Amino acid sequence: MDIEKELDKLFDDPLLEDISPKEVELFRFPPDMRKVIHKKQADYVAQPKPCEDFYRYVDGFKQIHNELRSGKRSLVRIAKTTNLKEGHYYIVSGQLLLFEKMLDSHKSARRVLDGRTRCIYENGMESDIMLQTLRKNVVSDGYGVTDLESEVKSQFFQQTACEAGDIVTGYIYVLRSCSEKPEIAGQPNLYKIGFTTNRVEERIANAANDPTYLMAPVEVIATYKVVNMNSQKFEEIIHQVLRSVQLAVKVYDAEGVEHQPREWFIVPFGIVEQIIARIMDGSIVDYVYNPKLQCLEKQEAKQSLTYDTKGMKVLTLRIKQIYFDEIIRGTKKVEYREVKQTTLNRYTYMDPADGKRYLRRFDALRLIVGYRATGDQALVRVVDTQFVDGVVEYHLGEVLEVIKV
Repeated sequence: MDIEKELDKLFDDPLLEDISPKEVELFRFPPDMRKVIHKKQADYVAQPKPCEDFYRYVDGFKQIHNELRSGKRSLVRIAKTTNLKEGHYYIVSGQLLLFEKMLDSHKSARRVLDGRTRCIYENGMESDIMLQTLRKNVVSDGYGVTDLESEVKSQFFQQTACEAGDIVTGYIYVLRSCSEKPEIAGQPNLYKIGFTTNRVEERIANAANDPTYLMAPVEVIATYKVVNMNSQKFEEIIHQVLRSVQLAVKVYDAEGVEHQPREWFIVPFGIVEQIIARIMDGSIVDYVYNPKLQCLEKQEAKQSLTYDTKGMKVLTLRIKQIYFDEIIRGTKKVEYREVKQTTLNRYTYMDPADGKRYLRRFDALRLIVGYRATGDQALVRVVDTQFVDGVVEYHLGEVLEVIKV
């Protein structure tokens, strides 16, 4: 486009004849503003080309994918200031690549390391893209792949791991359906993850007649004995992490009544194992499941409350978003917690002086939405604590601080 010709056409428009000279001046541009500045084109632009020795990298790509699906590796967002490392794998626009090495290097005008790289892509192509361009692509539309993580020890769940005084609160089980229906049998990596207080074999004995089990026999893939913790809450966390891959299916019982089972998920079994292990060690709050890439994604460090709680007794509670919002608005003044065998010591204590049990008193509640690292948070003052019919009531006062993410 010739900018000067376009401007001349605009100035010659008959409509301008009815405009006063003063108004016409609004449409006039200084000569230097009418000049077209032609940006210098890059001397060389990296273009992907077939990788002639791709056979050397095929097994590496397969291994990385397997380790991502098993949870041994995970994805992590890359910040602008993060240095990309030679020999490491990254994902850009859903495609895995290996940053093999630097071909040359220099400092940019901003004193940042840059230069040509050799990157191998899982589709058999390679490129000598600039390091800064590669970093920009990873930051804007990609991930880094973490180093190989050691298996989290799962002794806690072994059937023989109980010690004297431990309380078995239930069993987490993983099942595979033996249904012959195409919509079920055709789903790879379809598992039911559930909880029972009885032996798993007893729970699934009537699976063929139970809509919860898709009206078909099931195969037990794994069971985990849960000791000294709230098994139902354990199950809720698993379901929350995997909600995006929950199977949507309608099942009809023998009477023709429609049911929608909620405990079936389409996810690699290795990921299920890692989720359970990370719930055990508490690290699950730092991860979410990425269904597109079928792997766990590590979240950025969560923002923390800054209110000075020195000298205060603070109780941290996980809470649903709807109740969190009500507390922040001031419409919910009491937070309730049921006292069970698994939570007895958290909300109460035994006084050795008289052998009686008393409520623990807290100055504030630290409320966190959900079980992920990125949930909203708040610090709320406790003005009174009561115990009514097996439930602790925390009567709330001033909201001291709120973090919305």
